[in-house]
Amino acid sequence: MDFRSLVRDIPDFPVPGILFRDITPLLGNGRAFGAIIDVLAQDAKQYAPDAIVGIESRGFIFGAPLADRLGLPFVPVRKPGKLPAARMSVEYSLEYGENRLDIHEDALPRGGRAYIVDDLLATGGTALATAKLVEMIGGTVAGFGFVIELAALHGRPRLAAYPTFAVIEYH
Repeated sequence: MDFRSLVRDIPDFPVPGILFRDITPLLGNGRAFGAIIDVLAQDAKQYAPDAIVGIESRGFIFGAPLADRLGLPFVPVRKPGKLPAARMSVEYSLEYGENRLDIHEDALPRGGRAYIVDDLLATGGTALATAKLVEMIGGTVAGFGFVIELAALHGRPRLAAYPTFAVIEYH
């Protein structure tokens, strides 16, 4: 299936000079969406994860059905103030400032293997922060799965310690 044809290019969004890769047409095509989940499942299976970790918010869109497809628990990594129980937090830098992510302290058993999912790999900062969270609670990162990778932003080298997969790559 030609997934790339279902990603819409939006120039100058959210600011002038940025070419935004819009996945909503892909989400609007049930067959393509299911096929994306199948491709991610193929990659994830080889790492024998114990859970799927989704990064807020678009990682939830792909992570939850992937967890269901594989019969695994889904673990949300959230923005600050969204998790009600005891949690661990990590702050990280973005190209335009600072941010924080949280995970419940009991989200994974000690040594539990997490396959981390998000819609987009750009600079890798959010993904790396998520890996750190998984490790802080005693888990291990089995691998990463992304729908889109923007290779020109060099996120993959930042994740070199982990297996990293993207369904669609833009160079």
